[in-house]
Amino acid sequence: MRRHPRLFVTAARFDLVEHARNRLAMVLIALFIPSWISLAYVVIPSSALAFRLRATGRLLTPAGNQITQITGAINAVTLITGFMMFAVTFNGGRFDRRLAMAGYPRIHLVLAKTTSLTLASGAIAGYATVVICTAWSPRQPAQLAAALFCGAMTYGALGVVFGSLLRREVEGMFALVMTSIVDVGLQSPLASSGTKSAAVQFLPTYGTMQAATAAGFTHKSLPGDLAIQILWFTGAALPARLSPPHQRRPDHTTTLAYALAATTCASCPDHVNASLSDAPVRRVTKAPYERHLAPSPRSGGPAPVGAG
Repeated sequence: MRRHPRLFVTAARFDLVEHARNRLAMVLIALFIPSWISLAYVVIPSSALAFRLRATGRLLTPAGNQITQITGAINAVTLITGFMMFAVTFNGGRFDRRLAMAGYPRIHLVLAKTTSLTLASGAIAGYATVVICTAWSPRQPAQLAAALFCGAMTYGALGVVFGSLLRREVEGMFALVMTSIVDVGLQSPLASSGTKSAAVQFLPTYGTMQAATAAGFTHKSLPGDLAIQILWFTGAALPARLSPPHQRRPDHTTTLAYALAATTCASCPDHVNASLSDAPVRRVTKAPYERHLAPSPRSGGPAPVGAG
């Protein structure tokens, strides 16, 4: 039984390392989230904005800069999480498929991605909530963090779908940005003053927007809207689980990932390491990092770089 936890931990470690290596995402988390939320509080007027919250039917009159902070936090958290999952899926999809073909249990790869998404979403949502709480005090900070977390999970699943189906990075980034603009823009009370159209109920972050707004300005708990958001995540995660990775030309980055897997996957079964240490390494050609590849202790060393 200890073999399965070890395989899961190894796959999760690979995913988390891949996230940590995404320097742009780390910069966006560290700088963009507090900058955007703080600018919304400073620049937007604090005059009261009247709108009706659909989930409760109550007429709310929050300060304009406070409601803008909430919508800005939703926009930032969902976009960054979606970008992180798109990047790790787009760049590592071939690697995951190679692991599965070599005998690595697919369920462990799926659970590892879900775990990394959960940890990233929780950290980013908690960070954004803390930034908001430094400016003013939401009525229910825990529900606010939960709403941001559920929205981040949904866009993380969408990022996996886009990373699996789209063939170029610019296509995935455009799809994520445009989805977020339409999604959050149509729901923003500052822009729509609480639109009465029923169409907004079918937007990806409808549950997040309702629960986060209620958390900021009322004492009303909205578990139903959080459940709606979880359903959105489930609906987005199903095609993410079923969609096959797209075919792309092999590049040095992806091929190096195969090579490194052959030399560093100490927790993989022997037959997995044996499969990983064959053809992919021979496909690396004239790369500046080829001198850093070390022989595999399990397979007796990979084939010479550039051979074949």
